[in-house]
Amino acid sequence: MMTEISLNVLDVAENSTRAGASLVTIEVNISHPDDTLTVVIKDDGCGMTEEQVQRVIDPFFTTRTTRKVGLGVPFFKLAAESTGGHFHIESEPGVGTTVTAVFGLSHIDRMPLGDITSTIHNLIVYHPDTDFIYIYRYDGAEFTLDTREMREILGGIPLNAPEVAGYILEYLTENKQETDHGAVI
Repeated sequence: MMTEISLNVLDVAENSTRAGASLVTIEVNISHPDDTLTVVIKDDGCGMTEEQVQRVIDPFFTTRTTRKVGLGVPFFKLAAESTGGHFHIESEPGVGTTVTAVFGLSHIDRMPLGDITSTIHNLIVYHPDTDFIYIYRYDGAEFTLDTREMREILGGIPLNAPEVAGYILEYLTENKQETDHGAVI
């Protein structure tokens, strides 16, 4: 099993890019009043049939040819459910996929969120042709990063240009700090 939720986010978002998504939205919502940590990853990729959705949560199914098992999604599901939370995949061929994982925030078996800032940064930098919307909420406070807006401001400068990539990391780091005041989740 993965050791932090941010690695599950990375795995699912990577699946989105492989599915041809041009836009991936990642929402992380921490709510102490509701005692939940919710992660939603939505894409506009190729989507899946109901049969494919059922198969993707099976650890002995994978579309990859490099290995015989696909543990990322099943472990993400298990991690959420083992905290009293739940997991759901909604998908439609030709439209896209939405993965929702809800964790019991204070549950002893909940993995830490991990370095979500670096995860989002790496997704943006290593998938420069994919747009990302990242929304981080902490007890009602929130910030959003939308690479479409950044592209508009930057003109033709790629998001993985060193100066831009450095700015994106700084933006993510500072805004997370302002939103959650440095809380370790």
